Amino acid sequence: MAFGCTSGSVQVYTIDNTTGAMLLSHKLELTAKQYPDIWNKTGAVKLVRWSPDNSVVIVTWEYGGLSLWSVFGAQLICTLGGDFAYRSDGTKKDPLKINSMSWGAEGYHLWVISGFGSQNTEIDSDPKNTVKHPGILLFQFIKSVLTVNPCMSNQEQVLLQGEDRLYLNCGEASQNQNPRSSSHSEHKSSREKSPFADGGLESQGLSTLLGHRHWHVVQISNIYLETNWPIRFSAIDKLGQNIAVVGRFGFAHYSLLTKKWKLFGNITQEQNMTVTGGLAWWNDFIVLACYNISDRQEELRVYLRTSNLDNAFAHITKAQAETLLLSVFRDMVIVFRADCSICLYSIERKSDGPNTTAGIQVLQEVSMSRYIPHPFLVVSVTLTSVSTENGIALKMPQQARDAESIMLNLAGQLIMIQRDRSGPQVRKKDSNPNQRKLLPFCPPVVLAQSVENVWTTCRANKQKRHLLEALWLSCGGAGMKVWLPLFPRDHRKPHSFLSQRIMLPFHINIYPLAVLFEDALVLGAVNDTLLYDSLYTWNSAGEQLEVLFPFCVVERTSQIYLHHILRQLLVRNLGEQALLLAQSCAALPYFPHVLELMLHEVLEEEATSREPIPDPLLPTVAKFITEFPLFLQTVVHCARKTEYALWNYLFAAVGNPKDLFEECLMAQDLDTAASYLIILQNMEVPAVSRQHATLLFSTALEQGKWDLCRHMIRFLKAIGSGESETPPSTPTAQEPSSSGGFEFFRNRSISLSQSAENVPASKFSLQKTLSMPSGPSGKRWSKDSDCAENMYIDMMLWRHARRLLEEVRLKDLGCFAAQLGFELISWLCKERTRAARVDNFVLALKRLHKDFLWPLPIIPASSISSPFKNGKYRTVGEQLLKSQSADPFLNLEIDAGVPNVQRSQSWLGNIGPTHHETDTASSHGPQMQDAFLSPLSNKGDECSIGSATDLTESSSMVDGDWTMVDENFSTLSLTQSELEHISMELASKGPHKSQVQLRYLLHIFMEAGCLDWCTVIGLILRESAVINQILVIIQSSEVDGEMLQNIKTGLHAVDRWASTDCLGYKPFLNVIKPQLQKLSEITEEQIQPEAFQPVIVGKTPEQNSPRAEESRGSSGHGSIPQVEVGGSSMVSQKEEGTIRTEEEEPFQDGTYDCSVS
Repeated sequence: MAFGCTSGSVQVYTIDNTTGAMLLSHKLELTAKQYPDIWNKTGAVKLVRWSPDNSVVIVTWEYGGLSLWSVFGAQLICTLGGDFAYRSDGTKKDPLKINSMSWGAEGYHLWVISGFGSQNTEIDSDPKNTVKHPGILLFQFIKSVLTVNPCMSNQEQVLLQGEDRLYLNCGEASQNQNPRSSSHSEHKSSREKSPFADGGLESQGLSTLLGHRHWHVVQISNIYLETNWPIRFSAIDKLGQNIAVVGRFGFAHYSLLTKKWKLFGNITQEQNMTVTGGLAWWNDFIVLACYNISDRQEELRVYLRTSNLDNAFAHITKAQAETLLLSVFRDMVIVFRADCSICLYSIERKSDGPNTTAGIQVLQEVSMSRYIPHPFLVVSVTLTSVSTENGIALKMPQQARDAESIMLNLAGQLIMIQRDRSGPQVRKKDSNPNQRKLLPFCPPVVLAQSVENVWTTCRANKQKRHLLEALWLSCGGAGMKVWLPLFPRDHRKPHSFLSQRIMLPFHINIYPLAVLFEDALVLGAVNDTLLYDSLYTWNSAGEQLEVLFPFCVVERTSQIYLHHILRQLLVRNLGEQALLLAQSCAALPYFPHVLELMLHEVLEEEATSREPIPDPLLPTVAKFITEFPLFLQTVVHCARKTEYALWNYLFAAVGNPKDLFEECLMAQDLDTAASYLIILQNMEVPAVSRQHATLLFSTALEQGKWDLCRHMIRFLKAIGSGESETPPSTPTAQEPSSSGGFEFFRNRSISLSQSAENVPASKFSLQKTLSMPSGPSGKRWSKDSDCAENMYIDMMLWRHARRLLEEVRLKDLGCFAAQLGFELISWLCKERTRAARVDNFVLALKRLHKDFLWPLPIIPASSISSPFKNGKYRTVGEQLLKSQSADPFLNLEIDAGVPNVQRSQSWLGNIGPTHHETDTASSHGPQMQDAFLSPLSNKGDECSIGSATDLTESSSMVDGDWTMVDENFSTLSLTQSELEHISMELASKGPHKSQVQLRYLLHIFMEAGCLDWCTVIGLILRESAVINQILVIIQSSEVDGEMLQNIKTGLHAVDRWASTDCLGYKPFLNVIKPQLQKLSEITEEQIQPEAFQPVIVGKTPEQNSPRAEESRGSSGHGSIPQVEVGGSSMVSQKEEGTIRTEEEEPFQDGTYDCSVS
């Protein structure tokens, strides 16, 4: 009974069953926290109306406004706040005053007569001339099926029902099998004045976990609605694929997979039955309790979904009294009847010939008339496996998941009637299951008060026993409760004095409509609003009544409840149970968030408490979180989201942030350590922050965390420049990809085959391309270069680069320079004779092979006796080396990038020019030339053949022959041994990405004058032109004699190593033997050791890097024409007896793009 008071609150009383006395249950009142402006200014309560299904009450006040509440005081909607109370421009609306209101059928509508309405009787621009008239408003509602069919509470697929449609969340089954199922969240816009949908009584489905927010709307069959409106009950099966609805007469069901309704074929049968006690799904069957009008008989019917909807296919059982409630548990049906008795039935599938039906038999009847004063007080009846004893203490393990107890909601009192196991036990194997006598029930026990809904499940999961064997209660304004089982650790025998279950209350911010047991989530729905008054003006609408109300949509919500339960267990010193529960849920994706929420809530409460707390919980929570590997992340995330004033209180409980930072470093969790730096920066002096930041920076450099390194550089600069109050912001530069390539030089195209004069004016100059790194990270080196902080950072970077070179980690060095904008060339110029010197050529060569996944060259056994070995023919290996030595790093045409299709096919168009055309083409620009093989058979035809890469990408291989078409359409066939030789050569090449990186590094070392490194890279690429270029540089420049001696010694060492351990290098070493002899001669001439110094001798390269780079670039390019001349003369000397020309690889069509995606 609800009484409206002059103070604006509503007092709700319950009547004691034994004495008849009225007891105050709760109050419905607005709180200052939710409505600070109006909570005490509403005036007296004017109207109070219960809904027809008695599940909600609506309240209006004298000064306007209306609100909707659940039976036990959970507020579902109120029009005194939010979009209901304010216009889109922020001005306050006058609350809607209501003179009278009445609910429509089944609570789907609320009819309202407003105290005033404003409508223009005349077309007048002056709003003052409007005449006030009462207005009639119609509010539309949708509600959860739990309000009328509480048997749905044991399912996670939850349903909303409206007067002519159903809202549901598609479960995974229906979505997976029918991806085209549309989801709408619109509401019917009625012809009445205000389209309004209330979100108070909605529920949601399992697909919250799938991430979308839409409802799946099913329009109920109009044929069924014509004679059976309104919809009274609805139910969905456990898989979420089929729905059944009940109107005034009969019922209908719908398949989400086929999108078809199934109705009674005989309308007389439909109109002859009316469902009284709800309906439920059992596998493929619909179980319902109905009244047969023609026979005047209460019946229990079971219909098969797949057969026609007809009584001929139904199993009908007569009942003694009217059935008020029905529920299904496993293979049992429980009904509550109007004579206050409970009847249990067993249901089983039967196949009678072609027809499949279900058989129902009475198992047990229990009279409850002693305990229930009136049958309509019973809200729900549920059969559960929950008992006061958990599964460990039961005498037989299989009894753990049997129907152990009946849960009865008697006007908010949850009563449990469980089986009496104190007497002799019935052994299942001794009795026929159809005739076995079930155990009697004990007297009822009251579990909780003010209960609106109950959730339980019959599933079993050993890993999550706490959650699956618990009983979940919704208690209206009092929040939720869970009756949690307590299990001893390691299945030890429980102490007799300890309870085996505990009732834990907790508050959540949503109205619960479903519980996802394993996922530790509560699902709900909320009424979301959208203002549209800006579409109207005073002139056009005159503040019409519908403009007073925003457009309402029902949104799905969900909330985690696990941290509430863990906290309640810790408060009660049940830390062991909390640990067992948390460990069972540690695999959930949001488990770190659960720990963070618990820590944050306890910290906020205790640190802001005005009075001292005798027994603080924060140390207990901190100790609990340390049991999980996410402890360090949880603490720092909580701190970052909490006010600075609370940090001291937090870290007094969890530990010193310096110690936690060091733990992160030991655990190699650098991102979390970076978060602790922000804490240290605010809590410690700058020297401590710098010390820890330096430690983290060096570790991040070592592990190649480039994004973190960029953060740390900016962080160290901020400390040095006094900007330590603000933490470093997130960079806007592009994040590094996981490829580990040199993405920094994304738009850079590098080649040296043209002289600098030949670069087109439209392309940017080589010096700027190669010397100044572009992008935000490059600007750091030219700004504030005299700052001590920059020098401090640079020293760390130099030290790291030196270590990478000493350990022959060239790939890491390239990534390091590219990602951090490190001036590699200028640094290498300084370190040419120190760190950038190759001490062991063989070791360096082996390391590069391993680092760049570059296979060592091998010689096939068959090639020993092949015709390539004689003097007449060149080896295919040498020829292919020659054809591939068109040196992509020697071709300078900087281009934005040629499409891959053009690159892969570009060689086809250049395959057959004649020799005089080739000669003319060679005099200018990058040339595209053929590589010709002399015929090995006696066919006499010669054919042009592309490079090895061309063959693998574009040629067709048929029956062991490579057939290629030139201008003369001639063909060439190779023998098996020759093919094997060529395939060996192809197999000895590494991946394309490694080739890109090696060529880029080769260019960097060449420009820096580190000729020994250039020699090593030339060896691994097996390109004689690289060695030629090094010789030309040695001849044209004054090179340090020590470096020359080092190169000579290193090459001899490689030759000895190749002779013994790696014969695959011998052919290439034979090819470059003339260059090695020339190198020996130059070394013996004892050139003076003034080394190849840049123009900027005497200046620090870092202090004047742009000018240094330009001068180095121009000096480096002065020798390029000589390289070309020298290279072509050497080629012509070797072309005796065979006609061979160079050809570029297909992906270097005049350009060389260094980007690596």
